[in-house]
Amino acid sequence: MSAQAENGDVAAALAGVQARIRAACERVGRPPESVRLVAVSKFQSIAAVRSAYEHGQREFGENYMQELAQKAFELADLPELRWHLIGRLQRNKAKEAARLGCTVQTLDSLRLCEALATRATEAGRQLPVFLQVNLAAESQKAGVSPEELPRLAAAVRGTPGLVLQGLMAIPPADATPEQSRGYFVQLRELAKQLEVYDLSMGMSQDFELAIEEGATIVRVGTAIFGERERAPGLGDSEPSPGVDER
Repeated sequence: MSAQAENGDVAAALAGVQARIRAACERVGRPPESVRLVAVSKFQSIAAVRSAYEHGQREFGENYMQELAQKAFELADLPELRWHLIGRLQRNKAKEAARLGCTVQTLDSLRLCEALATRATEAGRQLPVFLQVNLAAESQKAGVSPEELPRLAAAVRGTPGLVLQGLMAIPPADATPEQSRGYFVQLRELAKQLEVYDLSMGMSQDFELAIEEGATIVRVGTAIFGERERAPGLGDSEPSPGVDER
């Protein structure tokens, strides 16, 4: 595929996703600006990210710290580009996350909280974080349990260097649309209890349902960039199960 064709494909797909976001907001009486789109660029080319940026997209999500750092370096000329880490963060990569100032959507333990806070303080940053919640108690998936969530939220709020932005969750891969809706409702209720505003929930296959149930951030990859293939030399050695945003 030529660069011109790729540019046109991304532009059209991005416009389509934005239209679907607006329509979902209209159905439930929400202003479209109440939902932020994070374009999941995992294993996508630099050219594809540039194309999305050229057509107005500003927030991008990566699953691996190594790939995020590499893309941040290659795209440093884009002044308004903002990164989200949406995959599992190893504690030894906390320094890189703090250096780049990316939003970490997958904080799920006290040990990671301490590591991130230390590195953010050293870097002179207030690092925005989300708490990833494992709503279905899936053993293969990262995330704090709903029962342990209040304790972790209190720890983050009491830790210099971190700013608690909201909650993030991923329904089981085999969930039906209505089952997914139930998980979105559960996350919304947990957010109310903790008095946090942002809800990062919804991917390519279910983001409209998530918006109807209160999502303020949706993470969409395949619907914008098409199917992905792993790029040579990118990605951490540790997998991030359960966070393969689509």
